[in-house]
Amino acid sequence: MSTHFLRDLAERALKTFAQSLLAVLTVGVPVWDLDWHSAIGIASTATIISILTSLASVGAGQPGTASLIDTTPTSGGRHRAGYDE
Repeated sequence: MSTHFLRDLAERALKTFAQSLLAVLTVGVPVWDLDWHSAIGIASTATIISILTSLASVGAGQPGTASLIDTTPTSGGRHRAGYDE
């Protein structure tokens, strides 16, 4: 696995952790009444799933990334200079 892949994986995992933790924290419960163990547990579980998904996508998407989708352009596209219809 390349350094780029590992950075991509880490970015996705960190974003997943933050998003899922915020989702748990914003359910209308005051901060002092939060069940922090459950909140961290839920966020950690989502992060592990994100990491496993990224690892499972090795070779499936764009090479060298944790993406499941290949975003490499297959042609020059229609927006090249001098394109005539």
